[in-house]
Amino acid sequence: MRKRWGLAAAAVLLLLVPGTALAGPADPVPGTPCTAAARACVDVAAKQAWLLRDGTVTFGPIPVSPGGPGQETPRGDFTVEWKNVNHRSAEFQNAAMPFAVFFAQGGIGFHEGTLDTPSAGCVRLARPDAIEFFDFLQVGDAVQVR
Repeated sequence: MRKRWGLAAAAVLLLLVPGTALAGPADPVPGTPCTAAARACVDVAAKQAWLLRDGTVTFGPIPVSPGGPGQETPRGDFTVEWKNVNHRSAEFQNAAMPFAVFFAQGGIGFHEGTLDTPSAGCVRLARPDAIEFFDFLQVGDAVQVR
């Protein structure tokens, strides 16, 4: 009589064999400072960002302009709260913030902008990259800033 192994039993066997563990959401994504739980990843010191799906880089690294001294981009684990394709800043004289994806308190998010100078806390992206982030990220997606 042949014994049939189910998928769960096969997964357990894989975990028992060294070097074959399945990747989980807390595992680091190669080439980034973030884990597989993130959909967007930012490395403030390196001024780079990535988009991720199921622990795999789908876009990036791309150059970014994070906040400068006294207006640093907050580090931590966040969630996309809301998006606005034609956002204007009430805080900074109605400044344009196209393709805005907000993820942290105080109006911090990704948006199109110059990469030549530090931001006031947001993560600025070149226009094509801002469009990519806006289209890819959805409300509720995990953002990790390191």
